[in-house]
Amino acid sequence: MSKTMLRSVEFSSTSALVKAMATLSSGFGMWFGNILSSLVHIVNLGLGINPCPSCKAGNGSRVVANINNVTFVMPTTTLLQAHCFKTSGDFTTDFPANPPFVYNYTDTPSANLGTTGGTKVYKLPYNATGQVVLQYTSVISPENHPIHLHGFNFFVFGRGLRNFNQKKDPKNFNLVDPVERNTVGVPSGGWTFIRFRADNPGTLECVTL
Repeated sequence: MSKTMLRSVEFSSTSALVKAMATLSSGFGMWFGNILSSLVHIVNLGLGINPCPSCKAGNGSRVVANINNVTFVMPTTTLLQAHCFKTSGDFTTDFPANPPFVYNYTDTPSANLGTTGGTKVYKLPYNATGQVVLQYTSVISPENHPIHLHGFNFFVFGRGLRNFNQKKDPKNFNLVDPVERNTVGVPSGGWTFIRFRADNPGTLECVTL
């Protein structure tokens, strides 16, 4: 009987990770309906470079994280506390639901690496269905971005490499028994699609951004 030598996977193989994660399921046996019947938001995750006169190491600049080109500015009052007590001036509700402009997110980055700053939130109506494409951007350095949703879980319908294609990629989604999680990684050079029910106050954030 012949013996077959198993081939090990490289530690940094993103494609192997995406294939392995695609085999996971929850076993719930539920049907989640048509993806495109609800609004889909696209969220770009990445890095940028902003001026920083006091930063000596970066020659007057520093690397910043951003989501849809917005770099988070820490408020003096927590977001949920400000929401609960209806205080004003702690945040604005003009966070962009989609990237400010479309480009090839996983290819050569834009020449303009600057971001805007602010304490911005995007509000969903209570009990609404949130569908979000978490899209990697190849700016400055490759990253696997872990995304966490406070307060409740979400379903991971699919993930892949390169840019998300809203016409082609949903055809391969798991709509029967998707994995339910509260934290998921966005592969370097790829995307992850999640869906959740907005029935509990909480924030969606990148743990490393």
